[in-house]
Amino acid sequence: MSDNFNTSRLILDPLHPADATFMLELVNSDGWIRFIGNRNIKNSANAMIYVDKLRKDPNVRCWTVKLREEKTPVGTITFIKRKYLDYHDIGFAFLPEYNGRGYAEEAASAVMTHFRLDPEHPRILATTLRENENSIRLLKKLGLEFEREILVEKETLLLFGVDTDIELLQALP
Repeated sequence: MSDNFNTSRLILDPLHPADATFMLELVNSDGWIRFIGNRNIKNSANAMIYVDKLRKDPNVRCWTVKLREEKTPVGTITFIKRKYLDYHDIGFAFLPEYNGRGYAEEAASAVMTHFRLDPEHPRILATTLRENENSIRLLKKLGLEFEREILVEKETLLLFGVDTDIELLQALP
């Protein structure tokens, strides 16, 4: 399975130690803190430890999303098997100055397309806070449908899901 994805405007590379400075900025952005949570990563050393932890976790796949031409990192896409979910969860986070340009949809669509054709992933899930309207809108564009509310660590999350295209896979020669 390829670890890299490319779109017309973006490159998605697996998270790398060199991305620590970018991650320090991303995890301290207002949107991350508001909708994902404060990770208490306040310096480069903390960011390097965080990146290393993500890279070593076998349940986490994380890509740094970069603009194709400039190679500027603008966001991340994750595909995580969380303990409280039966299937992998897709997630995304982008620096605020790159919101509203379609990058999250373009990057998440590339990852979704790949995993929707993988028989090891019969369903793809996503969670978000009720007040994260942009995330909800994007999840719906990606084909995920609201399923129910779940309680995780005393926080109510909306659970979205989609069945993958296993029938299509089986029909291929």
